Amino acid sequence: MFSKIVAALNDLPESQRALRAAIDLARGCNAELATVSHLGDLPAYASFAIVVDPSAPSAMKDGRRRVHGELHEKASLLAQEHEVHATGSIVEGQEVEAILHYLRAESADLLVIGLHRHDFYLSRPWSFVYDLAQEAPCGVLGVH
Repeated sequence: MFSKIVAALNDLPESQRALRAAIDLARGCNAELATVSHLGDLPAYASFAIVVDPSAPSAMKDGRRRVHGELHEKASLLAQEHEVHATGSIVEGQEVEAILHYLRAESADLLVIGLHRHDFYLSRPWSFVYDLAQEAPCGVLGVH
């Protein structure tokens, strides 16, 4: 049914539930599993940090990349516990476009993404999920 499943990762509980669902699907379908996360732009205050330390933005980005790497490493270990091999990737650029590019490059059959509760504060993630689902070159499974 599916040969390449991609799970979108971040540090929220919804993402972890989506990862578990993707692992179960990959095991059941004997599919490849990949995880992807988006390394977003630095917060606005990073520009102020340059005044104090010109290398601060670079150090901040390295720290964020390390955190993302740890997410992928933990995801890979969880997948191994369920006899599934997982590879991880961190993408950069405009959020939706970067993930769409990754899905196309990986010839993904299914994107599994965690769904967040819809309220005013979280309306941006819902917009992201909607935009991604509209343009995805594969099926999209939202997990609560």
